Amino acid sequence: VQLVESGGGLVQAGGSLRLSCAASERTFSTYIMGWFRQAPGKEREFVAAISRSGFNTDDADSVKGRFTITRDNAKNTVYLQMNSLKPEDTAVYYCAADPRSAWIPPNTRTRTTYDYWGQGTQVTVSS
Repeated sequence: VQLVESGGGLVQAGGSLRLSCAASERTFSTYIMGWFRQAPGKEREFVAAISRSGFNTDDADSVKGRFTITRDNAKNTVYLQMNSLKPEDTAVYYCAADPRSAWIPPNTRTRTTYDYWGQGTQVTVSS
């Protein structure tokens, strides 16, 4: 499956961005979807995940209350709404798809759970 992220850019602290990730497969609704990010010199870290139906979500503590993950299975797209952005949110953001696992947090926070990855989109938050 191919995943293509969009929506990144430069924003001032306190601002908002919405990232999108479009999947090429019509079986999109069978994937758990996740967002991860990687800042320069740091490891890729979990941001948020959403179950196949969209009913369940899991968020990293660092973004809880500021970021919201949603999905539209009819459009084969997952979104990450990012509000109250901080300079420490600056990173390349990646979406990922897991076609096999059951919805069992915190397994959804593990990079190796996901089989497919997008190329990433840069988010830069200025102070």
